[in-house]
Amino acid sequence: MALVAFLRGMNVGGYRRFRPTLLAQRLSKYDVVNVGATGTFVVRRPGSLTKFRAALQRELPFAAHASICHGRELIRLVTADPFDGNPSRPDIVRFVSILPKPSRVLERFPINLPPNGDWFVRVIGSNKQFVFGEYRRHMKTIGYLGQIDKIFGVPATTRNWNTVRAVVGILQGSAPA
Repeated sequence: MALVAFLRGMNVGGYRRFRPTLLAQRLSKYDVVNVGATGTFVVRRPGSLTKFRAALQRELPFAAHASICHGRELIRLVTADPFDGNPSRPDIVRFVSILPKPSRVLERFPINLPPNGDWFVRVIGSNKQFVFGEYRRHMKTIGYLGQIDKIFGVPATTRNWNTVRAVVGILQGSAPA
């Protein structure tokens, strides 16, 4: 079964820059497909999760946190559509944060950040190792997204909902690799 690897904090604002396409080429024995520029990879022949994770860390030019999930779990999340198929608004971005393992933290949703006044990030739910929500396009948003780590007690790696759907398209063979 395919895996999906999400690297945290790559190619953001000139920090921790690397070329994901080159990394995918160096990991070609695992049949790795690069998705975008932020360190998202579909791993079609991963073999052992432990061995793949070690190979990934060896090939990176710096130490990095990677959240890895089974492709079938991501397919289930997208099929269930935590956003209920409601159309999005131009000023709101839907996201999924991937935790390194399923969270045992029980929260009441929604969680608005900040908790008072206008929210910049709204966490609307979680499912196993996935936390999903929406954020407003604003300079303050990145700081509030970082609070997801504190709420769930582990480093969260966040991707746009459109990226997650593109990954599922690759997993299902309906999107170009």
